[in-house]
Amino acid sequence: MSDSPGLLTKVPSGRTSKWLVLLGWLLLAGLLTPLFGGLEDYEDRSPSGSLPRGAESTAVMTELEKYSSALEEAPAIVVYTRESGIQEADRQKAESDRAAFADLVSNGEEIAAAVPSQDGKALMTVVPLTRDDVEVDFAVKEMRTRAQEGAPAGLGIAVGGPAGLLNDYTQAFENLDVNLMIATSSVVIVLLLLIYRSPFLWLLPLLSVGFASVLTQGVAFLLAKYAGLPVNPASSSLLMILLFGVGTDYALLLIARYREELRRHEDRHEAMRIALRRSGPAILASAGTVVVGLVCLALADMQSSRSLGLVGATGVLCAYVAMVTILPALLVLVGRWVFWPFVPRVGQEERSATGAWARVGDAVGRRPRLVWLGCLVVIGALGFGALGMNLGLSRSEVFQTKPESVSSQEQLARHFPSGASDPAVVIADAGAESAVVSALEGVDRAQAGERSPSPDGDRVMIDVILEDAPDSDAAMDTIEDLRSAVHAVPDAHAVVGGTTAETLDIDHAQSRDVRVVIPVVLAVILLFLVVLLRALVAPLILLSTVVVSYFAALGASGLLFEHVFGHAGVAWQLPLVSFVFLAALGVDYNIFLMTRVREEAELHGHATGVRRGLSVTGSVITSAAVVLAATFAVFTSMPVVDMVQLGVVVAVGVLLDAFLVRTLLVPALSLDIGRASWWPGELYQRLGRGPEPSARAGSEPADATAAR
Repeated sequence: MSDSPGLLTKVPSGRTSKWLVLLGWLLLAGLLTPLFGGLEDYEDRSPSGSLPRGAESTAVMTELEKYSSALEEAPAIVVYTRESGIQEADRQKAESDRAAFADLVSNGEEIAAAVPSQDGKALMTVVPLTRDDVEVDFAVKEMRTRAQEGAPAGLGIAVGGPAGLLNDYTQAFENLDVNLMIATSSVVIVLLLLIYRSPFLWLLPLLSVGFASVLTQGVAFLLAKYAGLPVNPASSSLLMILLFGVGTDYALLLIARYREELRRHEDRHEAMRIALRRSGPAILASAGTVVVGLVCLALADMQSSRSLGLVGATGVLCAYVAMVTILPALLVLVGRWVFWPFVPRVGQEERSATGAWARVGDAVGRRPRLVWLGCLVVIGALGFGALGMNLGLSRSEVFQTKPESVSSQEQLARHFPSGASDPAVVIADAGAESAVVSALEGVDRAQAGERSPSPDGDRVMIDVILEDAPDSDAAMDTIEDLRSAVHAVPDAHAVVGGTTAETLDIDHAQSRDVRVVIPVVLAVILLFLVVLLRALVAPLILLSTVVVSYFAALGASGLLFEHVFGHAGVAWQLPLVSFVFLAALGVDYNIFLMTRVREEAELHGHATGVRRGLSVTGSVITSAAVVLAATFAVFTSMPVVDMVQLGVVVAVGVLLDAFLVRTLLVPALSLDIGRASWWPGELYQRLGRGPEPSARAGSEPADATAAR
């Protein structure tokens, strides 16, 4: 491999060009800063934004556009409960509230009188609100305040329904991005101070991440506006955390190599040039693998998964660009003193050769087979916990703490027909209305209700009341029966939607996405590793460790969900999204380790190369993992369970990767397999010929060795 610098290594490390890089970033930041925060305007908060592509429930939501009133309605449901039985004072309170809520109904529709439950313990008032985030938010807040005024002692009042749920979601995400940004940056600052033990050095990675965040927000905004990039609140929140995590990872790798070269070269520009040349391919391969892996989520049917993948890929790409341009320019600009009080000097001994990770490498080398078998036992034990996971969360389980809308739904389910507040929706051709209704009447545990023709008269909407709770397995079985019944009606073109149907379709879509996306991600990772390592055996081994590490992380996290967080189950999209994130991010450490092992093996032989590769990358891999895990752990402060679970799985998986898989399992397997790890590449052939490369390395010119 030639030492002649490419443009990427020359420009950021050049004596004059470093100033041009800095100026270019300042100009870019000035142009893009006005776009910061504008991404929120393109977040998809529509009812269909979280539904699968091509699903029947999504088709129903599209059809509802013909029923403008149906699509725009977001009724609030007020439930009054008294376990000893509703009293006259309670009825008067419900009636006075009905009058008090009248001015909140913007469409002028009259609020119907409260409906009593059959058990005599509850009243239900439906307030017809329109689906406007601002109006619903204000109206629900006012209703909750007014409902509690003058309430008789012992009367329970809860405001829920679709409007209440919308309000609770809005409140959950209010100021969330700002709070996450503050928490994430604080965590990263503390960890960088501990890792570098310098009062100055941490500023440069953080400043580079700041430049990357401006670029990311600007690029994502432009893609959302002009290219249709799908954005939702969850992916928008994830974007900055992912940016901090991967950006800091790449910074740690580059700075570690730069500090290593500063001990060999007096000229810091030359040290940076070589550091970029040596670490650049690993960082590029890492970023490329993560970006392509996340882009694979575009194959998913779930809109939320597609958004997480494509928005996340945008952030990782921007982080890479910043970390190989502005960060090296800043480092050579300020000079060696930024490492104070541990300033690297030329000729200084490289402590990694005799440090803790060198001792770990020696220990692994003595009994490699015992080490990798022991690692597999631990990983297998952790992965066993993934087998008993309860997949899927009901609407009452998606929040970390129970909001009022969930309490309202629970009261409705207890005292009223379970599906009364949330019926299934059947839309069919108007000419087949009678036949469709007859088919519906033949389905057990369902009852056809109100019918509404479309404005053009071609279609008809039929509400269907389910006897079971909308989020129950029995209700989803009923949806399957309803679909079978109406699909059998000739020329009806009937489709079944509603909340229960949406849950069923999400379940089916997630199963399909797992079968389609995961094999593609694995194939992409394997291709990257084969090209990077120029071998087949090592990439296959590394790919296998990615898979077993994922199951271990999922199993360990499942225990935390059940016994620490008290979650009732696992979010639908967690297995797929967490796999993509862990596979893409976990392969980072494979790349960091094995590219260095290959580099050392070329000079010193396979066994020595593995030990030396581990000794010089062990600290940077574990440091990067701690930073990345800590940034994702910030997700545990989020109010929604699915994002909390994603943060936990990624954090646990990254730590397992760094402290068990990459630093024990992979080196042990490589040592046990020997030079066959590099089969059938050129290095495998070379290691099988003549004396070990370490013997030949002694005849290399001193400057060639130093350049390493």
